[in-house]
Amino acid sequence: MRPEFTNCEVYTFADEAQRKAMTEAIAKVENEAGKEYDLVINGERVKGGGLLKTINPSDKDMVLGVFQKGTPELAEKAIRAADTAFEHWQHVPAEERAEYLFKAAEIMKRRRIELGATMVLEEGKNWIEADADVCEAIDFLEFYAREMLRYAEPQGLTPFPGEQNEYFYIPLGVGVVIPPWNFPLAILVGMTSAAIVAGNTVVLKPSSDSPLIGYKFMEIMEEAKLPAGVLNFFVGSGGVVGDTLVAHPRTRFISFTGSRAVGLGIVELAAKTQPGQIWIKRVIAEMGGKDATVVDSEADIDAAAKGTAIASFGFQGQKCSACSRAIVVDSVYDEFLAKLVTETKKITVGPVKDQGNYMGPVINQKAMDSILNYVEVAQKEGGRLMLGGGPAKDAGNGFYVEPTIIADVRSRDTIGQEEIFGPVCAVIKAQDFDDALRIANDTEYGLTGALFSSNVEKLARARNEFHVGNLYLNRKCTGALVDVHPFGGFNMSGTDSKAGSRDYLLLFMQGKSVSKKV
Repeated sequence: MRPEFTNCEVYTFADEAQRKAMTEAIAKVENEAGKEYDLVINGERVKGGGLLKTINPSDKDMVLGVFQKGTPELAEKAIRAADTAFEHWQHVPAEERAEYLFKAAEIMKRRRIELGATMVLEEGKNWIEADADVCEAIDFLEFYAREMLRYAEPQGLTPFPGEQNEYFYIPLGVGVVIPPWNFPLAILVGMTSAAIVAGNTVVLKPSSDSPLIGYKFMEIMEEAKLPAGVLNFFVGSGGVVGDTLVAHPRTRFISFTGSRAVGLGIVELAAKTQPGQIWIKRVIAEMGGKDATVVDSEADIDAAAKGTAIASFGFQGQKCSACSRAIVVDSVYDEFLAKLVTETKKITVGPVKDQGNYMGPVINQKAMDSILNYVEVAQKEGGRLMLGGGPAKDAGNGFYVEPTIIADVRSRDTIGQEEIFGPVCAVIKAQDFDDALRIANDTEYGLTGALFSSNVEKLARARNEFHVGNLYLNRKCTGALVDVHPFGGFNMSGTDSKAGSRDYLLLFMQGKSVSKKV
């Protein structure tokens, strides 16, 4: 009998031993820079049709790893390998499948600092953000393993005379898992491990911006002795191999986290029945947000300013849950704005291998150019630049953007509507609480939101009227924990998958009812 699930506690790195371990781990990852990595198909290392480099966004001249690029032909091979492995894996008892996840969690705990150091260099996460990513990955493994054991238990049915009835869950088949670069271990592990423990087999295609941490997860599953073909590691351009993987007639489901545009493309392609396809493909999609923090006239303004700054600029605003809009009631607008600027000025920007830097680089040049373009458009549309707005000076040889606050934004302005995915907070003035709620819902997204208020009635109204999948009252809108804050959004934020919930594994299974006359 395993103990009840508890969340992994994030390191603060206040301890000298932790700091020393992280410093040494970062140096180790740097020393391995330039190493070449293969695809992994059916347990075998495979060369591809070209090479892809993953770089350190804090120092764009540092190539961390060189990866084989998949081709459509190799994509076909990977799907076929997963399909063959499914013939056996689907019949492996749930208890045995769960044990692989428990083993992987123990290996990940042992390699925790190394995995965090990899994300410090490959994604530009600061030390605490990187460790939190590892902790969430461990949580997913531990939680989903326990959940599979729960789902494998006899399911209660209403008795009926003369019949013996049972209801149980079976896996779907081959899944294509396409995780994002911003939580390159946590989300990747959560999506993949849920599919595997439910009895499916997977072709995992990590983001081209984060293949190194994905490869290390592949190593962990191999060390846990997961059978060959159950998990296949496949790096490649979405434009070159993505359609092949999604459209393949043996692909049963696609689990995706990323942009709205790519997600909708997957939904559309998956809906087209291919020759030889005998099922309706299932798509699990998480597609971003335009998240808002509402600051009421009866709010603790200091707490609201601190919470907004953390939610807006943590990991450079590169979270689908990041606070992109601060919607502030008129009577406290100026006070809040001044305090938000003060809080944001405390943020240090630079290479995150240095523990003292809170904000690191954005992921690549394309992202940097896009963010700076949004800042320019915002000012042309009437926004008032309060802080930042350009490349961070003297930060280093990377893709550094200043934490940016733009005031007097209107709800229908470009930065009031479009996901920026960078360290930019749009501050919008609302006439009153009713107007603030209206503005909060005035977007095609519906992922996270927060309300700061001491008014019980307003908190209750937000609970019912603020249309987001994850609502936070008097706290920041980022930092969801597994089985504490089930995560997923409404509208164009995706299919409300609720990762880290007691419903999540159902997305990777189907129910079967068997009735026997007695």
